[in-house]
Amino acid sequence: MRLRSVIFALVSCALLNPGPSLRSLCFGAESSDTRTVLWQIGQKDGKTEGFALAPNAFSQYREDPIFLVGVSDPARDWPYVQPGPADVWAGGRPHTATVLFGLESPPSGDCELVLYLANTHYRSPPRVAISANGKIVLQETLLPGGPDATIMGDLKEAKPCEVRATIPAGALRTGTNVISISTQDGSWMLYDAVMFLAPAGVRMAPLGDVTAVRSVQAVPALVKAHGELRQVIEMVVIRAGGPESVEVICEGTPCWSGSVKDGAQEIIVPVPRVTERRDVNLVVRTSDKVILETKLTLDPVREWVVYLLPHSHVDIGYTDIQTKIEENHWHFYEQALETAAKTADYPPEAQFKWNVEVLWAVDSYLRKSSPEKRAAFVEGVRKGVIGLQALYGNELTALCRPEELLRLLDYSQRLKEQMGVPIDSAMISDVPGYTWGIVTALAQAGVRYFSIGPNGGHRIGHTLQVWGDEAFWWKSPSGQERVLCWIPRRGYWRGFRGKAELFAYLRELQESQYPFEMVQLRHCLGDNAAPDVGISDFVKEWNEKYAYPRLVIATCSEMMREFERRYGDKLPEVAGDFTPYWEDGAASSARETGLVRRVADRLSSAETLWAMLRPGDYPDELFYQAWRNVVLYDEHTWGAHNSITEPDSEFAKSQWQIKQSFALEADRQSRELLARSLEGLVSEQGNEAADRFVMVLNPTGWVRSDLVTLDAQVGSLMSIQDGQGAAVPWQRLSDGRVVFWAQDVPAFGGRRFRLVLGGQGNVPRDSENGVPESGTAIETPRYTLEVEPQTGALRRLVDKQLNRDLVDKTKGWGLAEYLYVPGRNPDKVQRITGACTVTRLEQGPLVRRWAVESRAPGCRTVKWIYELSDVKAQIKVDMILDKEKIRSPEGVHIAFPFDVPDGQIRMELAWAIIRPEADQLPGACKNYFTVQRWIDVSNDQFGVLWGAWDAPLVELGTIRTDVPQPFSPEGWLTKIEPTQTILSYVMNNYWETNYKADQEGPTLFTYFVLPHRGGYDPVMATRFGIESTRPLIALLVDSRTPAELLSPITVESESVLPVECKPSRDGRGIILRLFNPQQAPAEAALKLDEKRLSRVWLTDLSERPGAPLSGPVTVPGFGLVSLRLE
Repeated sequence: MRLRSVIFALVSCALLNPGPSLRSLCFGAESSDTRTVLWQIGQKDGKTEGFALAPNAFSQYREDPIFLVGVSDPARDWPYVQPGPADVWAGGRPHTATVLFGLESPPSGDCELVLYLANTHYRSPPRVAISANGKIVLQETLLPGGPDATIMGDLKEAKPCEVRATIPAGALRTGTNVISISTQDGSWMLYDAVMFLAPAGVRMAPLGDVTAVRSVQAVPALVKAHGELRQVIEMVVIRAGGPESVEVICEGTPCWSGSVKDGAQEIIVPVPRVTERRDVNLVVRTSDKVILETKLTLDPVREWVVYLLPHSHVDIGYTDIQTKIEENHWHFYEQALETAAKTADYPPEAQFKWNVEVLWAVDSYLRKSSPEKRAAFVEGVRKGVIGLQALYGNELTALCRPEELLRLLDYSQRLKEQMGVPIDSAMISDVPGYTWGIVTALAQAGVRYFSIGPNGGHRIGHTLQVWGDEAFWWKSPSGQERVLCWIPRRGYWRGFRGKAELFAYLRELQESQYPFEMVQLRHCLGDNAAPDVGISDFVKEWNEKYAYPRLVIATCSEMMREFERRYGDKLPEVAGDFTPYWEDGAASSARETGLVRRVADRLSSAETLWAMLRPGDYPDELFYQAWRNVVLYDEHTWGAHNSITEPDSEFAKSQWQIKQSFALEADRQSRELLARSLEGLVSEQGNEAADRFVMVLNPTGWVRSDLVTLDAQVGSLMSIQDGQGAAVPWQRLSDGRVVFWAQDVPAFGGRRFRLVLGGQGNVPRDSENGVPESGTAIETPRYTLEVEPQTGALRRLVDKQLNRDLVDKTKGWGLAEYLYVPGRNPDKVQRITGACTVTRLEQGPLVRRWAVESRAPGCRTVKWIYELSDVKAQIKVDMILDKEKIRSPEGVHIAFPFDVPDGQIRMELAWAIIRPEADQLPGACKNYFTVQRWIDVSNDQFGVLWGAWDAPLVELGTIRTDVPQPFSPEGWLTKIEPTQTILSYVMNNYWETNYKADQEGPTLFTYFVLPHRGGYDPVMATRFGIESTRPLIALLVDSRTPAELLSPITVESESVLPVECKPSRDGRGIILRLFNPQQAPAEAALKLDEKRLSRVWLTDLSERPGAPLSGPVTVPGFGLVSLRLE
């Protein structure tokens, strides 16, 4: 997405001046004078037909036209479109169209130039300047026109207009005259006709004997001449009056001679190469005179090879409704195949190819297209015409749960298997910053190359400032894998924009001491834009003209393989998190973002239960669709380009409805799949009076003891017993639910408990041994919590084992304190200041729970539910924010200032654990971090584990947002100081486009706090995070259900954790993922129930058997190992 398109529209609209001086009029306006048409270009018929590039080849606009009246042909020499500076597809610069004509004598009165325009850009019409012989006669911003479809040839909704410029008689002369039409600001206009009106009696004359050099420059190009490579001086010569001989002399030596014809002609002058900067004298002469004498500076020219990667940047939304965009990309594939067939006999470097940036639309295309079209697509892939990239979407990678990050590449594995072709490259566009675990995921998918094309400037921090035009091997957290990354400074949308821009870019690379002679240019005409089907002709003609720079149309994989061959052993290796910048937008829809995090965890639990209970019946397609919806929610396109400026438009609302549906549908699918996994265990209701049983299932790979809540009404309950008949602690909650302590539930297994009926029904049972609470203090044998009645936060959290209050009071904030920033200045932060209502909800023996409620700035109410347990050391905090609908900029933050002197922060990412600053790449975001499940704050003696289930964003130390200038690196941190304060950054609407303008209603944020004695323990931290977000699962069963369900898989290791378990896609095996959360390598031994599983292989995301495994498996530090078991 390009925010610039929104901004320039606003700026241009602000410049509109619809007052009396505006000369843009609707068709039908009459002229009051008697001037007649002296000359014209095109026919006034409301159409663009008859002009060059018409009706829709705007992307092939290369050079500004020079039109010689009486010589030039509109169909060849005058494009139907004149771009403006806002049009990146035409170089993002002003454009000038020039007309030369002759007069027998100056006119006696004023003349008039009339531009009949078929349309102007609908949001950013151009500011036009017209001059006659160098004198400006008009400068006006035109009125907005019809929609973008007009530039593609559909003029049904065009808004024609005319521009009239008076040409004073004194501005014209006998002989040759020059009219210039410039677009100085804004976007494009489409021509219908151009007419020059003059008083009666004015007579045209043939263009005089004119030979003039319009432009001359030394360019970074080489041609073959005189048996060697020579540098190039290019000039454009304008000629009128018939053929003329021209000679070019450099440093006294003739370098070029020939005849120039009427019109504008480009001349390539070969001159000897220089090895250092040098000034040379240049003379251009005709048969009878010198027409130019100047001095030029020559720089050494390198033998550049420029790789062009044609692609369309895939925004799933933004420019149009998602379903329409999907269909458009299907059409782009077919256009690409047609163009490739037409250029099949071109030189290899000019043959058309198309890079499928991400696989989202391929998935639906291959499902819905005809067999013939599917076969043509597959054949195009096999021939290398279509280059498939591995990612499903342009993802906000740090939002992805660890397993979700792997599923981002799942479809690429399915395609490889279906098509029998490798997919060894990935592209990502627009998004700045990528979570470190993406390297692990790419490597597990067999991807070796990563082409990264960030946005050109919007909220990218230091991304391009540090990494623009850099290439490097990015090592995974384990150090065992690496991916070759290449980041073009011009990102994805500023890539190839014609000759002038290319030469300017090569000069820039030369001056920056760019170390390579290969250049990567993304050839993308815009967001969801069609292929430039004329690029092959351009490349063919270019390579016929120049030896260097040589242009090569390529797939990403082809380019990267050649780049590795030439430079791979010379590139640096880097390791660290490229902390992303754009994930903050997910806090604009906090409810859905939290929902998707829970869905991903539920899907992991559900797949584990299918592997435990029903591996042969695994519904792969259903799980694929559910994970697909999760991935699509975390894809970077949140909504329409006008989601902030026009949030109530149907365009914006319809796109958000589809985006939101990804979250809602994934939630529904995950619940159904979890329920289906349990179908073989669920009992019939039976007799209410009889004792009942509960099966508690453990979706994690280690033995667990935890609280379990029965949501079903179980009637009058006397006690709960384990398998040996021993009573287990239980409690009936005030809402009628029952909570009990499930001890030692087997890994990937289950344990049955008996419900003995006949007790006190729904009467809540209070603790007999607990310490009574009073006032605003909550007391358990381990903790004392004290609520600040003015803010609702905890002013004290005393761990009696540590004998410490863990709340840092130097900040002035409490623990779980609500902080609201109206506007963008964090200095204006507001706190809750009114009295809070404190209510005791539960009081033991297992659970103690208090509710605190208050009004709050930005919210109708904020409610905290503080929960402690006598048997579980973890503290749980539920915060429910009932948000007001506010569209002015705002941010919401929840403070957790911990008093852990000299504590080091470590945070969990997907397949990585990092220390801020120490484990980040240069240029990474430090204003906020996107965390998976936990942060640990520890010194050598003690620490605190903190977890957030719903809110992924955190700031460290203080509130850091919002940056003052989104297009400037200013405001983005380059260094972050040590701190022990965490701020959960839960809501905002700071973006100017794409994300949500407001969010209203209640949203739940759940946090977990676990103080611990001793320093940081990565295994404990990882278990804490997974256990907090994958609770034990309880369901009512009958006595026929086994007392214990044991997994056929046991993993024995002090350090390696089995973190994911799922049936294989083919239904014939189990996929087990092992993760080592510590720095040192460690072994894991597998014990299998050989009646059910007897063979083990190493595997990857393909899930195919790799090397067989017969003994313990070694997992590198921070490494992921996937196993296939049958």
